[in-house]
Amino acid sequence: MNPQGDRHPLAHCTLCEHRCGVDRLAGQTGVCRMTLPAVASATLHPAPPESYTVFMAGCNYKCLNCQNWTIAQTPDNGYPPGRFVPARELAHECVAWLESPAAKQMGADRIFFSGGEPTIHLPYVEEVVDEARRLSPNLKVNFDTNGYLTRSSLSKVLEFTTSITFDLKAFSNEVHLALTGASSAPVLRNAAYVGKHAREKLWEYRILVIPAINEEEIARLCRFIAEIDAQLPVCFLAFRPNYVLEHRAGATAALMDRCVEIGAANGLKRAYWAGQTGIPGLHRSHCNQVVWPYRQAGARTAGADAHAAGCRTHPRNCVACDFNQLCAIKGYVPRKNS
Repeated sequence: MNPQGDRHPLAHCTLCEHRCGVDRLAGQTGVCRMTLPAVASATLHPAPPESYTVFMAGCNYKCLNCQNWTIAQTPDNGYPPGRFVPARELAHECVAWLESPAAKQMGADRIFFSGGEPTIHLPYVEEVVDEARRLSPNLKVNFDTNGYLTRSSLSKVLEFTTSITFDLKAFSNEVHLALTGASSAPVLRNAAYVGKHAREKLWEYRILVIPAINEEEIARLCRFIAEIDAQLPVCFLAFRPNYVLEHRAGATAALMDRCVEIGAANGLKRAYWAGQTGIPGLHRSHCNQVVWPYRQAGARTAGADAHAAGCRTHPRNCVACDFNQLCAIKGYVPRKNS
């Protein structure tokens, strides 16, 4: 990374739709709480698309269900925030691994940027890709995103990606806020743009199905995608107990089958599901008190879980929260790590 003073995007960070405007080069932090780019880990990974996956530390969401919470919610949870790796060094590492016998055997054919959320480190990702393609001009690149990018950031991502995996958490703004701390509007805008104008790059939309929280969102999300293009691929992922929601039982196979049926009923032609089902949550009493600012049942459930974990501002909206630099959700450490 080669900072260029005020000209560098991190000097006034507006990479995602929180648009915090902080000077991360000077050590200021916004919602994501990250300064310089940090790599949590990098490894060959068999999950489709098979790849050399680079997990970037930090995230602009504070999802209650976070699967990768140890790296996504750093530095407030006490886990190491990863390490800065010069872009040139990481690019050489990625290319070397993708040319290795192990990668050939696995079928790994691209760099896969994940996290956390790689958008918050976008200038660094671009540097890595530029150097990697200098070494291997036809190198493929996947970008795994929660969709909370500015229009400008999305344009940059579409310039260098071969494929995109795009997460959708909820359709309604209220449920999305309660679950993630961020609005659904920019995500839906970006999902629609990708589906309409970069369809060839979309590996799939991914919808994590969380019982009692976003079940009622599934039909609306399916209609939304089908109206863009009924042939767009949609993968429903089975929720497993994790992070703040470690006490909640995982999605059942019956629920996942029903989601595929809902997708078909709402026009989707390529809907399927993946993941392990039927995982029990922690057996403990849990206060499910109603947090009054939420009208929808799923939002009330998520809001109550957030409240029980220490979230003090409701409805949740991380960018406007007075406590976003000392966030109880971001500092939460679950009893188990599934």
